[in-house]
This record gives sequence, structure tokens and C-alpha cells, in this order.
Amino acid sequence: MTMEFNSSQQIVFVLHGLNVTQINKHIYFSLTLILYILTIFVNLILIVTICLEKMLHEPMYLFLCNLCINGIYGASAFYPKILYDLLFDSHVITYIGCMTQILVIYSFAFCEFTSLTVMAYDRYVAICKPLQYHSIMTTRKVWTLLLLTWLFSWLESSIGMGLTARLPLCGVDIDKLYCSNWAVVKLSCVDTTLNNLYGFILTFSHVSQTILILISYMNIIKASLRSRVQRKKFMQTCLPHLITLTNFTISLTFDVMFARYGSNTSLLALRNIMAVEFLVVPPLVNPIIYGMKLTQIRNRVAQMFNRRVAALI
Repeated sequence: MTMEFNSSQQIVFVLHGLNVTQINKHIYFSLTLILYILTIFVNLILIVTICLEKMLHEPMYLFLCNLCINGIYGASAFYPKILYDLLFDSHVITYIGCMTQILVIYSFAFCEFTSLTVMAYDRYVAICKPLQYHSIMTTRKVWTLLLLTWLFSWLESSIGMGLTARLPLCGVDIDKLYCSNWAVVKLSCVDTTLNNLYGFILTFSHVSQTILILISYMNIIKASLRSRVQRKKFMQTCLPHLITLTNFTISLTFDVMFARYGSNTSLLALRNIMAVEFLVVPPLVNPIIYGMKLTQIRNRVAQMFNRRVAALI
């Protein structure tokens, strides 16, 4: 017999993703805390470097700074809750807490994808139209693109959360480490066609972004083949972007496909890995990839550390 909850205030969701012994719990807590601190650290290094160095106040680096800010934003939607659950053996979350986590995680994912699309456009203009680059990518246009990236991401997430919040629920068990929109929608007592339709609209929107990115890179590769200078610029600035894009797209696709079509009887460890990959890997790996590949970033970070070491000595 299913019970319909009359008020969202009486709903407390139970998260069933964790299944660790007391000994393993402390090991997982320590590893998770290290990952969270490391993610914050590597992203902050790039953010501070770009903010402090005037030579890095170029569109490409500002977009990269935004990507790092979004990485911290997304990681902070996941890590604090999972750390609390591991430390205090708590596996519950309030309705409001769940909706907030959904809003932040999904806005992070949408912002990440849109940011990567904007960065692809920036690289297209830089390599295919180098003489017009500064007239096209003006400071005003850069800040407008950044603002629209966040506004559209929050709008997409807010609409999805609003459609989910209207649903009466007949269950509280979520088979994940964190709250996800589809996991809550599956608990609904009523028809969810509207939610499915909005999901397909979002899918179409972001697949269209992927197509735009692919078209941009086809033109970039054509332009890069014309000269050695353009090939060098492609390897230094576009290759990190391609690696980041591929990493995030694969991670997010795995999570979406597994959430909708995966079996609940699958191995718990496999389900957890596929569910958190897009929240753990891209925020940690992106700044490392860009820090290693972009010469100016690498040099500036090295100079900053050398100055700090010299000051201590």
C-alpha cells in the first residue's frame, strides 16, 4: 500500500547510496575530505592567479575562471552532505534540502556545459578570425556571455525543480548518494509526462550545443592546418578544452542514462561511481588540465609560488 504525503514539510527522504562498515566509513570520509579540499585548492589557485595577474584578463582566461568558480559551486553541492552522512551515519535529507541540492547540482551541470560552449565559440573566433578577435570578443560581450550562462542555467534548473515540486509523492526512498531530479520524479503518485517532456527539451537543447561545439572545432581544425602558428595555438588552448568537454560529456551521459535506464540490482559501487563521476572528476581535473597545458597559467602559478617561497626564506 502506498501512502501519499499531503505536505512537503512532512517528507524526509532516505538516501540509500551508502552501505559501508564502521571501519570503511572513516576511510571513505578521509578520502572524500581530501578530494574536496584538493578540488577547492586547485580551482582557487587558478581563480586567484587569473584575478591577480592583469596579463590574464583576456576572454579565454575569464571563461576559464568562470569554469573554476562553477567547479567549486558544483562540488560544494555534493561533498558537504556526503561528508556529513559519513561522519554522523546520517542518510536522510529534508524535502527543502533535497530540492536545494537538485537546484544547485543541475544548475552546475547546465552552467558547465554552457560555459564549455562559450569557450568553444571563443576559440573559434581566436583561431578562425584572429584579426577580428578583439573587436568581436569585447569586454562587454564577455561579461554578457558570463551573465547569460548563469542566468540560463538557473532558469533551466528552476523550471525543472518547479515541475518536480508540484508532484505529490508516494515514497521517500532515493537509491543514490544525493538527491537527483529523476530519482524524486520516480516517487510521484501521478502522471509525470510534463516532466519527461521538459527533460527531452533540455536534452535537445544541450545536444544542439554539442553540435555547435563540433561545428566550431571542425572549422578550428581546418584553420589550424594552414600554418604552424595556428597548430601550436590549437594544441595549447583548444586541446585542454576538448579534453574537458569530452570528460564532462561522458560523465554526465553515464549518469543520465544509468539513472533513467539502469537497473537497481546493479552493483552498488558501480551505481555510486557512475552517479558521482560528473560531480567529482571534472571540478578536480579541469584546473589541472588547463594549468598544465596553458603556458601563461603555468608560468604565473610558478612565479606566485616562487615569490611566496622567497618571502618565507
